[in-house]
Amino acid sequence: MCGIVGAVVAAGDVLPEVLTGLRTLEYRGYDSAGVAVLAGGLLEVRRKSGRISALEAELADRRLPSALQAVGHTRWATHGKPADRNAHPHRDQDNQVVVVHNGIIENFVELRAELEKEGVAFSSETDTEVIANLLARQLRATGDLHAALLGAIDQLHGAYALVAMAVGHEGEMVAARRDSPLVLGVGAGGRFAASDMPALLHLTRDFLFLENGETCVFTAESHRIFDAAGKLVSRDLAKCDWTPEQAEKGGYPHFMLKEIEEQPDVLARTAFDRFRDSTGDVTFEDGFQLTDEDLRRAARLRFMAMGTSFHAALLGQQMTAELARLPGETLNASEFLYSPRLAEETAITVIISQSGETADSLRAMREVKERGGTVIGICNVQGSTLAREADHLILTHCGPEVGVASTKAFVGQLTALYLLAIRIGRAREELDLDKGLALLRDLRAVRTQLDPLFEPETHVAIRAAADFLAPKSSCLFLGRGLLFPVALEGALKLKEISYIHAEGYPAGEMKHGPIALIDTDFPVVVVATPGRAYKKTLSNMEEVKARGGRLLAVACREDEKVAALADFILPVPSVPELLAPIVNVVPLQLLAYETALVLGCDIDQPRNLAKSVTVE
Repeated sequence: MCGIVGAVVAAGDVLPEVLTGLRTLEYRGYDSAGVAVLAGGLLEVRRKSGRISALEAELADRRLPSALQAVGHTRWATHGKPADRNAHPHRDQDNQVVVVHNGIIENFVELRAELEKEGVAFSSETDTEVIANLLARQLRATGDLHAALLGAIDQLHGAYALVAMAVGHEGEMVAARRDSPLVLGVGAGGRFAASDMPALLHLTRDFLFLENGETCVFTAESHRIFDAAGKLVSRDLAKCDWTPEQAEKGGYPHFMLKEIEEQPDVLARTAFDRFRDSTGDVTFEDGFQLTDEDLRRAARLRFMAMGTSFHAALLGQQMTAELARLPGETLNASEFLYSPRLAEETAITVIISQSGETADSLRAMREVKERGGTVIGICNVQGSTLAREADHLILTHCGPEVGVASTKAFVGQLTALYLLAIRIGRAREELDLDKGLALLRDLRAVRTQLDPLFEPETHVAIRAAADFLAPKSSCLFLGRGLLFPVALEGALKLKEISYIHAEGYPAGEMKHGPIALIDTDFPVVVVATPGRAYKKTLSNMEEVKARGGRLLAVACREDEKVAALADFILPVPSVPELLAPIVNVVPLQLLAYETALVLGCDIDQPRNLAKSVTVE
């Protein structure tokens, strides 16, 4: 992994467009970058470890010729450490074929050994170089680039999204997809392939999405898509309504801060046009076809996700239990494959993913469907794999999220899950008209209640807490009930971008081990807003203070009890308990941001992380 771009145009020099696409994909996280052009019957490659700026410096020193076709790649290391020799693109040993590839080839060791016996000399430690040499071998045998691609991928086990071009096939490029996302952009003067739509928004808004097992042949003027059986596929173009400006900083110092401050609008875009004030209900788009009878028939609701989306899933389960009286469970998607095979006929599974391309979540979804289950997908990207393959779909309408550490997607997911819980509660007649209307009014009111979280007074309080937290090496986040997943999310945000070790715990669990860590140099962050567990949370804070621990508390502005115990207050407005997670997570996101800022960390592109984890 992590980001790939390929382009062929009818006129001009395409390399600047490919570089623009790569810069757009920087948000996915990467450790090296490279490009290749096919011009004058020759392949030329430039690649460097480090940021795209290092590649651009290399291109300034060693210019590439003007070309009508090019590929580019930002790599996040899977095979071989970050180094120039392992950076993509990769060529065969005779410099006839060049490939960019996302994914992991699981049998590359065996394939490499086979090729080495044939005399192939490898220059990198990557699995991708194997693909280039397989493709070159097939091309020598067939003389047809698409046939060569089919022959090469037939030998691959694992995940891949790849784009290739070859000497002697000027003006033509090929692509293939298996368990890793790939889109084709269609423009007036060319065709463009990428791992994500934002990489191509400066070129087109018209896209085709390759399905699993499909391949594609494209030139500047045409494209052909083939299914896994080699049959030509007809597919309509999909229009993307995102703009290039949405994927830019817009004057903010970091994407993460911009996306945190977009969250009030995210809530509105996800929720408000779905309200049905006449019925106290919620209506989703055409992609959601479950009827009231379907929802009444369900005996349990399973939630699955990874990372930040998993924390949203934990809250979704609690919301549904509260509003619809429907029992359920929440599983880490990567663990589902190893779970007992239970009857799925009376269960509904909700899969949550910001990108809709999270490999573990997609595999879990396919396993549920193979077992006969029904899947609701919640994601942010129209046309993503989850959006296309889920039985039913709820889009969060967050717009592109560029910062690697997810923020606004979490609020979008919580909003969608709250709406889903209302929808199920109304269908199961657990919520009457008045209660449904009250819940919708509560959510509408939260839109304006988020605004004070971005005022200067709040910023001063959060920055003071960040200054205290920055020198620490470890801390604990505590919460109870609905606030426990918020504590998990706060700990995740801090560790992701500041590299401070942070653990989220149920506050009641503290006495069962973590309390041993508490001393005068060990901070504890407590989510302590009113609710059913409020008094118990105050008791936990007392226990921390008794052992000399320093407390940072997310608390309502007027809460004198918490203020008497805490060393730092991260103030929030008072909102209904079910909606408190939407409000309470914002100061924790800002705390992580400000702490990383104090430490001088790379906030938008933290080390070792990728935005969309497309390998298991």
